[in-house]
Amino acid sequence: MAYTDHRTLRRVLRREIAGTIGLLADEHDFRAMRHYRSFAFDDHATYLRHVEAVLRTRALQGSHTTLALFDPEEYTEFCRETGLDPDSRSSRTRFTAEIATTGPTVLYEGQPLADLLPTLVDEAVRRATWEYAATLLARLGPCASCGEDLGRAAFARASRLLARILDTAPPGDRHLVCSVSGPPEALTAVLHADDSAGRGEPDAAEALEFTTVLAVGLATERPGGLVMRTSSPGAHDRVHGWRLRAHGLEPLTAGEVFDAYCTDVESGDLIAPESNVDYCAPPDLGEEEGPDPAHRH
Repeated sequence: MAYTDHRTLRRVLRREIAGTIGLLADEHDFRAMRHYRSFAFDDHATYLRHVEAVLRTRALQGSHTTLALFDPEEYTEFCRETGLDPDSRSSRTRFTAEIATTGPTVLYEGQPLADLLPTLVDEAVRRATWEYAATLLARLGPCASCGEDLGRAAFARASRLLARILDTAPPGDRHLVCSVSGPPEALTAVLHADDSAGRGEPDAAEALEFTTVLAVGLATERPGGLVMRTSSPGAHDRVHGWRLRAHGLEPLTAGEVFDAYCTDVESGDLIAPESNVDYCAPPDLGEEEGPDPAHRH
């Protein structure tokens, strides 16, 4: 007859509780929390070592843990709105529970914290980019001539263009980058779509963010571009590019793709081309490449 005491039951239950750690990722955010007396740490490196130790211990115990970025400014605003004392451990716990449901998180799976931090920061940047781009689209309002919502129309067109790009791309691992210039700030989105193992559908969150940024470029006619790099075993990588123009995509010639890929954006200096890379004109997207005359103003 098996004997199970209360401690064993509690250990089993703890393993079924998912937890989130709100992480102070950089020195600036860490220093902002040091003026709270209830915050026990005075050195960021020591703080990170203890966080990693807690993560390892929880993993050994079979616990599921995610990391979220702890933003001191957002924390202060959260405490102000909820009437909580910011100099309290329980308030920080409440805030961490909030950001776990509303912000980007990354699952800890035993990887070093130094490897996990850039991933978490990238997730936060992606989320912020998408939210900003979505706000820009929402502010466009209706078309003056036909009344159609310009943001929704641009998003629908961007979705069709992305689908056409992926449908006409050579098989392999596709890496797409869309950039739209400011003001007030430039937007960049990245999309991975690997069909080399029969997985043709890209990540849904990445696709949403990418499509939203592309839609901003199409709707606002800001300068921008889209580059796709395709890799497959035993073949040269292929790089294609388009210029954002008048609510559509204008294909770049092979020479223009080469110039764009082999020029330093900041200095304008030439960069040596990579070996085993072909710079190519993109596949024909059909009529979807052209502008949408209904919304040209």
